[in-house]
Amino acid sequence: LNRGFTEMHCMSGHSNFVSCVCIIPPSDLYPRGLIATGGNDHNICIFTVDNTAPLYVLKGHKNTVCSLSSGKFGTLLSGSWDTTAKVWLNDRCMMTLQGHTAAIWAVKILPEQGLMLTGSADKTIKLWKAGRCERTFTGHEDCVRGLAILSEIEFLSCANDASVRRWQISGECLQVYYGHTNYIYSISVFPQCKDFVTTGEDRTLRIWKQGECAQTIRLPAQSVWCCCVLDNGDIVVGASDGIIRVFTESLERTASAEEIQAFENELSQACIDPKTGDLGDINADDLPGREHLKDPGTRDGQTRLIKDNGKVEAYQWSVSEGRWIKIGDVVGSSGATQQTSGKVLYEGKEYDYVFTIDVNENGPSYKLPYNITDDPWLTAYNFLQKNDLNPMFLDQVAMFIMDNTKGQTLLSTSAQFSDPFTGAGRYVPGSSSGSSAIPAADPFTGAGRYVPGSASNAVAPVGAVDPYTGMGAYQSAAAKDENIYFPKKDAVTFDQANPTQILGKLKELNGSATEEHKLTEDDLVILEKLLSTVCNTSAETPTAQQLETLWRAVHWPEDIVFPALDILRLSVRHPTVNENFCSEKDHLQFITLLLKFLNPKGKQANQLLALRALCNCFVSQAGQKLMMEQRDDIMTQAIEVKSGNNKNIHIALATLTLNYAVCLHKVNNIEGKAQCLSVISTAMEVVQDLEAIFRLLVALGTLISDDTNAVQLAKSLGVDSQIKKYASVSEPAKVKECSRFVLNLL
Repeated sequence: LNRGFTEMHCMSGHSNFVSCVCIIPPSDLYPRGLIATGGNDHNICIFTVDNTAPLYVLKGHKNTVCSLSSGKFGTLLSGSWDTTAKVWLNDRCMMTLQGHTAAIWAVKILPEQGLMLTGSADKTIKLWKAGRCERTFTGHEDCVRGLAILSEIEFLSCANDASVRRWQISGECLQVYYGHTNYIYSISVFPQCKDFVTTGEDRTLRIWKQGECAQTIRLPAQSVWCCCVLDNGDIVVGASDGIIRVFTESLERTASAEEIQAFENELSQACIDPKTGDLGDINADDLPGREHLKDPGTRDGQTRLIKDNGKVEAYQWSVSEGRWIKIGDVVGSSGATQQTSGKVLYEGKEYDYVFTIDVNENGPSYKLPYNITDDPWLTAYNFLQKNDLNPMFLDQVAMFIMDNTKGQTLLSTSAQFSDPFTGAGRYVPGSSSGSSAIPAADPFTGAGRYVPGSASNAVAPVGAVDPYTGMGAYQSAAAKDENIYFPKKDAVTFDQANPTQILGKLKELNGSATEEHKLTEDDLVILEKLLSTVCNTSAETPTAQQLETLWRAVHWPEDIVFPALDILRLSVRHPTVNENFCSEKDHLQFITLLLKFLNPKGKQANQLLALRALCNCFVSQAGQKLMMEQRDDIMTQAIEVKSGNNKNIHIALATLTLNYAVCLHKVNNIEGKAQCLSVISTAMEVVQDLEAIFRLLVALGTLISDDTNAVQLAKSLGVDSQIKKYASVSEPAKVKECSRFVLNLL
């Protein structure tokens, strides 16, 4: 008699319990959609609607997968007890979101592309954009258990602190809702409005309308694990008794009278344990008898306890039926006080007592929370203030507290610490006020002095029709329909050099170097020879002695090292040097050295030259192999220098990304492409310089050429909306044309 629902399949694929389920919407390939399940076996199984065995299994998490959310273009977001969330596209993991310090209990993909939310047992919620943490939301006082999306800019969260919070994406908490008396496990929103439902450990399903708890439905099970609202507005809940129940407002879908009676019987036979505090403070000796049920209740869901033949029974008032419905027997309540039954949860905090105070017969009742460590007079005063009640009740309320706590007081235990992360001045990662460390006066400028990368054409090699030149050599009119931009086949390098200036600067700074760093005259001659070898296409090969001297020079202190870094940048293009620094023997020291200079707080000249050296590593096999092996570390560190707003650094960063795109296009490594797409998307947010934008566009085009997965991923990250504005740039024409070619692919 399960009206409207019959079991179609029993799907199996996990080796242990299943902890979450989510629907992946229909696509061209799977017109009926897919079902994803996460399990205690660390796996995610993907099923088609018609088959009991999984279509495929996603492996990668190191602990239980406890939450799933699906997005557009086939993306799936998973959260796990291993403290990470992962972004999947079809059967591959694209990105791992790291930053939480405890299990991730809730995940949601937001409607705006590229934005994702994670809620964790570390009490925080994080917003991720293109795989990077944009913001952390603090305010909950216990594990965050559920998330629900209200709109592109608002969402709800529920937590073990018994509260629901409404947030703005920008970081602001707009509202806190209280009503549950214990952990809230699940939250779901009604279609096309801001009303929502919650379920929790207090045996209830609560329906919230206009910000108030409008209805409380009790269930004959302690834990109501999950709820969801169907498109027709019906509410489905799953509880710890293994039963799924559907509640409706529609008369034609309402269950038969027998089923409703069976549900009420089940409810009335439930055993309610007073220790849970679901019904507040209970002292059986003070309870009225059955005659107490003759008076009607004042609001829907109001509970009343009565004593009948020595048994305590709980009833709930139903406004629609105008009667008290039995919701269970209270067990073990012969005289349990809060001292034996633990704490009561009220508005998300634990108290020794929560009293219900009726100020006058027909008015509303008020909750008064109290801890033994509190001052009864101060508590009474605060209670009257909070509820706008007449101060003349002060003595009465204080006496009531003292009588009902029998004057118990304890030595003050440590009061609840206020969470150090809350409040206005909280730390929000990625929201730095823009204090990028730009020294007031650049020490390298001044007439005729050598400034790394300041040459007017510090832009890659100059060739006849190379779009990187911008030297007027290439005419856009001739190439209206032909995409000459991507996929790019070869690495872009930084070749421009003025050896005389570099050596002059090196000698000048060597004069001021400390004894331990000072180079001898012979060393300087050796470096001069190396520089002329690598800058001229001579047949000579750099010697081991020259490279050893260069290696010493690049270990100079960071305020004087830049000319040596520039020699390294030029030298690494030479096959012998590339082989020497990038081959198995010393390659890790080489990368560690360059990454050290990419510290966002370091000198911009060093950041720039380290990025250019990394770009130039791509000229030979050994360099490419090393760059690909260390891709994760290099890209993670490189994107950090984006905040300096230095146009040359942005161009070098874009070029590094482009060189990675060239390699990834050849090997088709989707995880690598995902990381590159994330870096492109992140860089697009801050980069202004059009040459840098152009290189990012070419990188993007190269990454997604001939790869439908990469196209889907780029769309799900919302890259298309980021680059639309460049399709109308008038100058340089290459930016407009390239962005149009990319948009055609998306």
